[in-house]
Amino acid sequence: MSYVHHTILLLDDNLDDSRFTRLALQRVGVITPIQAVGRLEEAQQYLCAEGCYADGEQYPPPVLVMLDMMHCSSGLEFLSWLRSQPALRRLPAVVLSSCNDIAEINRAYEHGCNSYLVKPPSFNTLLVMMQTLTQYWLGMNQTPERSTGFRS
Repeated sequence: MSYVHHTILLLDDNLDDSRFTRLALQRVGVITPIQAVGRLEEAQQYLCAEGCYADGEQYPPPVLVMLDMMHCSSGLEFLSWLRSQPALRRLPAVVLSSCNDIAEINRAYEHGCNSYLVKPPSFNTLLVMMQTLTQYWLGMNQTPERSTGFRS
């Protein structure tokens, strides 16, 4: 399954989880470029094409953001920031979290996530999840026109 013109921005402060997610995407045949960052500030710079992420050829705008909730509610901070940016508010954001707490899930949706997935305990289940996620978000989902000001 090739979505070479679709970039995914992966925000996860856990290097192992980030590595497993990228590996799972590769194993299910996704050739989509995946830009992985580990901090909220990096994700913001990437999306705004600032600092080391200013080169649009090397760091193309994503069609999907996948994020972990991370510590200290920075995942919620990121979602709030994303939805407050006129040029980015339509960008789909999928939460991948190890937390299955309904209050946390509710907060994520209140802050603007489009989907909330609980990280599975096994790599095989993660493979199925990534296959389904990419088929839907990159293959079937119809996205709105990009907002004015979103880097092209």
